[in-house]
Amino acid sequence: MNTQYRKPLPGTALDYFDVREAVEAIQPGAYDTLPYTSRVLAEQLVRRCEPELLTDALKQLIERKRDLDFPWYPARVVCHDILGQTALVDLAGLRDAIAEKGGDPAKVNPVVPTQLIVDHSLAVECGGDDPDAFAKNRAIEDRRNEDRFHFIDWTRTAFENVDVIPAGNGIMHQINLEKMSPVIQARDGVAYPDTCVGTDSHTPHIDCLGVIAIGVGGLEAETVMLGRPSMMRLPDIIGVELTGKRQPGITATDIVLAITEFLRQERVVGAYLEFFGEGADSLTIGDRATISNMTPEYGATAAMFYIDQQTLDYLTITGREPEQVALVENYAKTVGLWADSLKNAEYERVLTFDLSSVERNLAGPSNPHRRLPTSALAERGIAVNLEQALAEERAGRMPDGAVIIAAITSCTNTSNPRNVVAAGLLAKKANELGLVRKPWVKSSFAPGSKVARLYLEEAGLLPELEKLGFGIVAYACTTCNGMSGALRPEIQQEIIDRDLYATAVLSGNRNFDGRIHPYAKQAFLASPPLVVAYAIAGTVRFDIEKDALGYDKAGNPVTLKELWPSDEEIDAIVDEYVKPEQFKQVYIPMFNLDEVEQAKSPLYEWRPQSTYIRRPPYWEGNMARERALKGMRPLAILPDNITTDHLSPSNAILLDSAAGEYLAKMGLPEEDFNSYATHRGDHLTAQRATLANPKLFNEMVRDEKGEVIQGSLARIEPEGKVTRMWEAIETYMERGQPLIVIAGADYGQGSSRDWAAKGVALAGVEAIVAEGFERIHRTNLVGMGVMPLQFQEGTTRHTLKLDGTETYDVEGKPAPRATLELVIHRKSGDVERVPVICRLDTAEEVTVYSAGGVLQRFAQDFLESEAVA
Repeated sequence: MNTQYRKPLPGTALDYFDVREAVEAIQPGAYDTLPYTSRVLAEQLVRRCEPELLTDALKQLIERKRDLDFPWYPARVVCHDILGQTALVDLAGLRDAIAEKGGDPAKVNPVVPTQLIVDHSLAVECGGDDPDAFAKNRAIEDRRNEDRFHFIDWTRTAFENVDVIPAGNGIMHQINLEKMSPVIQARDGVAYPDTCVGTDSHTPHIDCLGVIAIGVGGLEAETVMLGRPSMMRLPDIIGVELTGKRQPGITATDIVLAITEFLRQERVVGAYLEFFGEGADSLTIGDRATISNMTPEYGATAAMFYIDQQTLDYLTITGREPEQVALVENYAKTVGLWADSLKNAEYERVLTFDLSSVERNLAGPSNPHRRLPTSALAERGIAVNLEQALAEERAGRMPDGAVIIAAITSCTNTSNPRNVVAAGLLAKKANELGLVRKPWVKSSFAPGSKVARLYLEEAGLLPELEKLGFGIVAYACTTCNGMSGALRPEIQQEIIDRDLYATAVLSGNRNFDGRIHPYAKQAFLASPPLVVAYAIAGTVRFDIEKDALGYDKAGNPVTLKELWPSDEEIDAIVDEYVKPEQFKQVYIPMFNLDEVEQAKSPLYEWRPQSTYIRRPPYWEGNMARERALKGMRPLAILPDNITTDHLSPSNAILLDSAAGEYLAKMGLPEEDFNSYATHRGDHLTAQRATLANPKLFNEMVRDEKGEVIQGSLARIEPEGKVTRMWEAIETYMERGQPLIVIAGADYGQGSSRDWAAKGVALAGVEAIVAEGFERIHRTNLVGMGVMPLQFQEGTTRHTLKLDGTETYDVEGKPAPRATLELVIHRKSGDVERVPVICRLDTAEEVTVYSAGGVLQRFAQDFLESEAVA
């Protein structure tokens, strides 16, 4: 701690660290030009960095250099139950490993405060037309997840520094926004900016409050939990000036879908964005949160807004104490984190986006950055064959383009009261005109916070949503996370029999193929009121701006324009019915975390027959052998844009899948198979999800015409036998065959799931060679001891004419961004040497990789420190 910079914070009993003085001691006048992100990073360096390292670390920020690593010490770790639970399973396994080596397992605890929220486990088995849906879905969730919840409950008593918010209370990001983040921390007599990492790629949701919060994989979160800094280099910090103001009738969803398309085109992958300007000033925190939440969809790492009056108003309306609101204002103005203090901030690149240019939007099909203006539905080939669709409906059949799932879901939208109220008002007008939801539409409403129920009830809008089938089914991620539940059997059978083009419309943030539901061939993202509108229409094969959604009681056609609420109506409801008392009513009892007795043993009693929780195998089998990077055979050759949903899907497990067959063999009834995501604490189930997405294209598997066959398929070499992916993995594991995966650009985009890396590591994959990596997935690969290698510009699987019959070696010493050689041994006997970039980006990553992964590295260090002590 650099105590010379510690000073009293005026008007408080707290101290703060004068970052301006520390920065200007190195370069006078530099602080005023630093972006917001750099100021927050500089503060934690001054407060936490070793004095002998401080000057060089601050110079990286001041001079905009990226050639040295510096430590980042997040103040908190937030987890959802899937990755949070698997991280804690890893720590429980680590305790076992340390106990077997003679160490004290009770000393293995998170050092950093860790908050786990159970929000990813509930499937919408009962839709929103069932008045008892919430209770029924929760009962099913508890039954299916008894093993998992038993373990999670044990963690509350066994680990220090772990708080658990149990199932049924909301989504982690929305709870983080509405309650958990203080914006400015006050601990041990010192005030400093709140920062956090979260085990979900949408953790930047609270960047809207001026809090640096980034999504990381569970493996990186484990590193932070255990007290190690997250090593980083100065990120690319891009200014995004928002000009103009939105047009009437335009929602925050419309804005973020347009911004997502714009930023994807501007190539902001991995960058920290800072939004500013007249347009940013006009956006509420709810609107800003919608933009920050979609950070991974446009590929950035963070999406920051400055602290300003909107921040203080939001903290007040959400029930934060007046003293905390005053601290946020005082600290931000004192240290230069207040919006007005950043007028001279300099960026290497500034982008400009005009809010007034935004029209009503969808996104899809299949990608969240594929904006689809509602004015362009016909020209894009979506709104076609309406008459044919109507004819099908009159004949008693589902139409082409049938919307089988319509879900108001996700913290992206339900943390914004304007979006939710707009849906309620549209439902009210639809009910007044006698419109109904189409019978094949499974509708649901799953807000990320219980507060939504309170203000909708008080405004009289919840009954209007319920009448249209949008009753509250859960306070959880549900459909956005692929947990949309089963369809009615007759609906599912008709889709199968007719090979129907069925779709989903949801207010979530992800719509990748195969994610939302196995029988929804494609999915579209939309604002909550548009979700209601599509439930009424029942098909995507119509022009929602022009055609009739339905007919009123007199038989007159009703269009969207007649239902859409005005901004004045929406704002009047929000202003009158969203109150601080509601947030206090929900969150005070939720966070009254009673003291619990310490567990009797620091070691977990593993249940041998569990398919949810199993002692992890990271010190045995493939994980224990030396990775020589020699003689590797390709498990798959993959195209561009491979997502973590391809690598390890999270949706429902089907009986004919490898995981389904295993669960059936273990005696689990099919209705309780649950999702892939919920089984990630059991490696025997979870590894059967590796590359199990039915939408996968493995370029090693082709038909007689040479076309790639879609499916979870592989070709075992040298036999050339095509099998299901899992059978190939089993075969290679039995042979002890080291493997490699070859891929295209943007490998590993999507959710920050560990099992996208764990699955391939357990299969024996020693290296991934791709044209580029998504940030979180790359770090997860390193954390599992898998070498990420990047083709040099201009080199691809196509230019090398790779077909999967080759074997591969990697030569050279791993070092940060070093050039290594990929040695390709052709079936013909020819050998080709190709330079590739070692994507171990920091010295710390080299050390972690060399140890075999994060857990192995920690075990080594822990046992060494125990021996010294």
